[in-house]
Amino acid sequence: MISVTPNAAEQIISSARQGGMENMPLRVAVTPLETGSFHYAIGFDDNKHEGDQAFQSEGITIVVAPQSLDKLTGTVIDYVEIDGKMEIIFINPNDPAQQAAE
Repeated sequence: MISVTPNAAEQIISSARQGGMENMPLRVAVTPLETGSFHYAIGFDDNKHEGDQAFQSEGITIVVAPQSLDKLTGTVIDYVEIDGKMEIIFINPNDPAQQAAE
């Protein structure tokens, strides 16, 4: 399960509206890097692929391909201020870089 905070949902819905992509699912993917940390990618995508898993959170449909699913289970997508700038972040208990920071 992947969840979205209310702040992130508001930003995602706003971005979808600005891009003319209302009601499109948000595809989330993760790729392990050589450093051991994860690289995250998100984007609106209404293409369905075999094995995709869909989740609902805060009015957002999140779609994840099978190869990313185990790496993203338990992830929370948030929208927070970092160094004076608002950014989407991934709080992921499976990300080795985040585990090392704890």
